[in-house]
Amino acid sequence: MSTAVSDAVSCGPTPPSAAASCRSATNLLDRIAEAERERWHGEVEGLKVSLAGTEQKLAQVDQRSSRAATVHLGLPTFREVAGRTVTAGEGPRT
Repeated sequence: MSTAVSDAVSCGPTPPSAAASCRSATNLLDRIAEAERERWHGEVEGLKVSLAGTEQKLAQVDQRSSRAATVHLGLPTFREVAGRTVTAGEGPRT
């Protein structure tokens, strides 16, 4: 079993898009074990191909989530703006 699937089967904290792939990998591993037990060799090979595709999808999700970093644009945050108060009666500055 590869590292991606080993990590996926534990189904730790994952992005929502990875949850379905994680469940799919777990299901495929169960199905592969059953097919091996029943000696359905053709089925085992087909399931392994599907598992490889699932591993690729999980790797893509991991890669995208590692790239998704916040970019600071230099704009004030809500807390910085909300912390300012305006007193009634003050007009606009000219």
